[in-house]
Amino acid sequence: MQTKRRTFLKAAAAVACGAQFVPRSVLGGEGQKPPSGKLNIAAIGAGGQAASDLQNMTEENIVALTDVDDRRAAGMFKQFPEAKRYKDFRQMLDEQAGKIDAVLVGTPDHTHAVAAMAAMKRGKHVYCEKPLTHSVAEGRALREAAKKYKVITQVGNQGHSSDSIRVFCEWIWDGAIGNVTEIHAGCDAFPETYCQIRNLEAVAKERPEVPQGFDWDLWQGPAVARPYHPAYAPWNWRGWMPYGAGTLGDWVCHVIDPVFWALDLDMPVTIQAKTEGYELPKHADTFPVGSQITFEFAAKGKRGPVKLVWYDGNQRIPRPAELETGRGNVGTGAVVIGDKGTITYGSHGAGGVRLIPEEKMKAYKRPEPSIPRVRMSHQKEWLQAIREGRQAGSPFEYGGRLSEIGLLGVIALRLPGQKLQYDEKAMRFTNNDEANRWLNPPSRKGWELT
Repeated sequence: MQTKRRTFLKAAAAVACGAQFVPRSVLGGEGQKPPSGKLNIAAIGAGGQAASDLQNMTEENIVALTDVDDRRAAGMFKQFPEAKRYKDFRQMLDEQAGKIDAVLVGTPDHTHAVAAMAAMKRGKHVYCEKPLTHSVAEGRALREAAKKYKVITQVGNQGHSSDSIRVFCEWIWDGAIGNVTEIHAGCDAFPETYCQIRNLEAVAKERPEVPQGFDWDLWQGPAVARPYHPAYAPWNWRGWMPYGAGTLGDWVCHVIDPVFWALDLDMPVTIQAKTEGYELPKHADTFPVGSQITFEFAAKGKRGPVKLVWYDGNQRIPRPAELETGRGNVGTGAVVIGDKGTITYGSHGAGGVRLIPEEKMKAYKRPEPSIPRVRMSHQKEWLQAIREGRQAGSPFEYGGRLSEIGLLGVIALRLPGQKLQYDEKAMRFTNNDEANRWLNPPSRKGWELT
């Protein structure tokens, strides 16, 4: 059985990278699992979002679980008692490389790249939570590695597998609102998580003990070492620059994904941030009380230029004039403005997508579906892609570019008020050397992305 599984996986990778023929005896019949049976999965991260992802992989063999925090991983340790347990993913990959087929990376943002790269170098397919990486250079490196090692990848923007994102794309392509010129998008969730200004004094002065069963040094990974504080982990790391990417980094892959796909956006040519309640360098370790970040995208094909404005914290998406009295404004999602109308949608794949006002929605003749629907979860779609030898719906090449938009916005937050000009091909800002420094910040010794 082991030999058959390895034969299948090699064949699947070949199909994903352009091979023209794979024997039916290897891939199995239509709609069937291949004769090799279940995939062997290892998880890097076993609590939080990783635990949720694992619930969509229970039909496979979960053979190894890696987590630096025994408390957070306790539920998955109990659910998968036969899985071998590790704290250091590097040790896990060294010992399990010959036994596993694919790897889930569900750690905090700052360790995504080093974990995913280590797995791909060993020829393992990878599902990585969003944003794909913590820096632009890391994202570019993972995209190249996925091609080099010919593995099947998926970024964890679950809404990309939804029906609603496909409906939105079909409406835009049908000309439902004409030529899109402007987008107002944002997220009003968890403002106390993403802005940690209130905790800056505590983390500077207090030295609490590291909880038993928690390896703080391993948790920090590539980040510059600092003393432990519960304000960092297990949840609030999202609001600290060394570990997370704030509201924008956390939500760009959910909220911007629909317009990124429908409008075939490249990277923005300019980015400019306005902040509220943010003093630099005093608050540089965390994120603003409120942000408004403007991205300008160049014209492409028949589409004209597009302006996208992002809002978070105490900054809210402006209420569109067409929205009916009594209907709540978009809190987390987007208002998409065209020269013939307006569409609103929510998060995770354009949930609740609709034309406004309601009269236009009722009058609109919806096009026939043209994009194939996904009839399974986003995680299972990745597993199915491995079986079928094709790329998944949001591979690193796609999800990495989507993540890069958010990471560019985070750099703009470090330089509020300055209009940054970005050259996507060269991966550099053409007018700001300080901004360029943050495209590829150094990693702690021993954790370099090589």
